[in-house]
Amino acid sequence: MEQNFTISDNKIKELTEISKKYSQTISKVIEEAQKNIVGQNDVIKKIIISVISDGHVLLESVPGLAKTLMIKTMAEIFSVDNVRIQFTPDLLPADILGTKIYKSNTGTLEIQKGPIFHNFILADEINRAPPKVQSALLEAMQEKQVSIHGETFQLNKPFLVLATQNPIENEGTYKLPEAQVDRFALKILITYPTKEQEIEVIKRNTVNLKIQVKPIIPSKELLEMQKFNAEIYADNIILKYVASIVDATRNPSNYNLDLDNIIEFGASPRASIWLIRAAKANAMVNGRGHVIQEDIKEIAHEVLRHRLILTFEAEADEINTDKVIDIILEKIA
Repeated sequence: MEQNFTISDNKIKELTEISKKYSQTISKVIEEAQKNIVGQNDVIKKIIISVISDGHVLLESVPGLAKTLMIKTMAEIFSVDNVRIQFTPDLLPADILGTKIYKSNTGTLEIQKGPIFHNFILADEINRAPPKVQSALLEAMQEKQVSIHGETFQLNKPFLVLATQNPIENEGTYKLPEAQVDRFALKILITYPTKEQEIEVIKRNTVNLKIQVKPIIPSKELLEMQKFNAEIYADNIILKYVASIVDATRNPSNYNLDLDNIIEFGASPRASIWLIRAAKANAMVNGRGHVIQEDIKEIAHEVLRHRLILTFEAEADEINTDKVIDIILEKIA
């Protein structure tokens, strides 16, 4: 039986008032981040959306575009425990999760927890780690728990993996498993700065200037924001709109889309879930207590681009997933 999620106008007004309060705080976060990061305002906003919706984020760009700096800055602003793990081909699961060590004074084995037991995990160059490490990280990302020598440990909340990868290097890298890529709520692409922004970057990095960002949101308030995000209203019309977008990636001919020879595998149900969760966070950023169509469109590329697998013919014709998403968004009413 289909459930009805309709709520009263008064309830929407109440949600909007709370969203406006959080929106003001988020504006301060963006303003603080801009002290340390030149430009990239949309990227900063999308990272915040990922954090609010309690989803892991994958940042992709060529070297030198401040991926690591962005994530480190956001961790400081959100005032959470954070750690940077440099992923390398010789990394072992125990280097991330922890292991049992022998205590000579007691003659017993004790668990020594690894860096995964932090709130924000900066997984730098995640595609350099071998499959065993990726598999160990997969449990942490999906279940918010890890297994060390048969014992299961819950991870602290909030827990987010903020990963970076470089798309132009193949030597010493491993392709991320599709199952793991699907666990990232958003995949954000970082582009080159404008000429004016680059001049500012040069100024900041060629003088003796150290910028220290201050914490804006304590971890307790972040958890409250994540909880409230689920309460933001998404009407049944919005749910059907999202379901149609995702279904169009699997059955394009049903929507008069000539994409059968372009899309090999469509998006998973996680795409629908994250389209709504991220759209709710986008509504909160804009001080609204309900989701509108523009919220979906604003985050559709980040949610879908890593969940579509294109055919060899599409890649040969230099058609990427962003182009396919544009075609679908234009067609779906």
